[in-house]
Amino acid sequence: MHNDSSRAQSSCSGNQSFKKWPNLDQVAPGLDPKVNINPRAIQKSVEVLSNKKVGSYHHMVFSVGEMALHAKPGNFVAIAVGGESSAMVLRRAFAIYRASDRGNFGGTIELVVAAHGSGSRWLSERAIHDRVDMVGPLGTSFGIPTEPVSALLVGGGYGSAPLFGLAEVLKQRGCRVDIVLGASNANKIYAPLEGKRSVNTMTLTTEDGGAGVKGRVTDVLPQLIEKHKTEIIYSCGPMAMLEAVDEIAQRSQVIHQCAVEESMACGIGVCMTCVIPLKDEAGSIRMQRSCIEGPVVDGSKVIWGSNRKIPPGTWGSSS
Repeated sequence: MHNDSSRAQSSCSGNQSFKKWPNLDQVAPGLDPKVNINPRAIQKSVEVLSNKKVGSYHHMVFSVGEMALHAKPGNFVAIAVGGESSAMVLRRAFAIYRASDRGNFGGTIELVVAAHGSGSRWLSERAIHDRVDMVGPLGTSFGIPTEPVSALLVGGGYGSAPLFGLAEVLKQRGCRVDIVLGASNANKIYAPLEGKRSVNTMTLTTEDGGAGVKGRVTDVLPQLIEKHKTEIIYSCGPMAMLEAVDEIAQRSQVIHQCAVEESMACGIGVCMTCVIPLKDEAGSIRMQRSCIEGPVVDGSKVIWGSNRKIPPGTWGSSS
């Protein structure tokens, strides 16, 4: 396995570093009340410019003006759903697929929406020129190398959407970018044609064997890491997948940044429903909010579900 990660460790820009994470050093201890939502977030009524069905998902484009200027790969937005008379009080969080501050419509933000619940279903039914109330950009973003490295992107289902915007940024930095996408079947893989232009190679896995390699993304990761001499892994998708990816990353001694997928009832750090346990540099466990100190975190610091035992008195826990 490729173990030389020193270059990647010292060559990152953005609000995360590769091996030493400012959020764990500076935000910890725990739920610091002084740490608020992304300071560049704004609330805005935005217009739907496009809504296209792509496989099992909806690809939506919104005119957001200056909001797009500050959006980075890994950030998300929180959208009020259901309309003014709706009983759905809580906003829904959606990862940003792509943001652009150029074009005929000024700033735009693109989302990939899976109509799984009442809120996301309502959003997926919006027509062109409809308006929705959006807050963003929110959360932390992926750390971006300041010099070329070999990056491997891993996505599960529609969770892969933010990786394509990330791939574009990485390619602009001169990085080698390989991506592996997985889902239960081919219809649930989000792999737009334009996304293929931003990567060196794309590997697909499906559990039913309907497309690409039969199996899961973790079945092909070790070989891809070895083949491409991967120095950094970025991942988005279900928590069980992220945990499995992190196990492989640690065995291979490859740095791993992941966007955790926790339910967010507010998206602004108030409700505490999205807290997850992470280790700080001293080894202490702290409960951190996925919407504030995340969603992008150092995978090696997460106390994953299959091994999640929270000591009594842990900062931010209910014990």
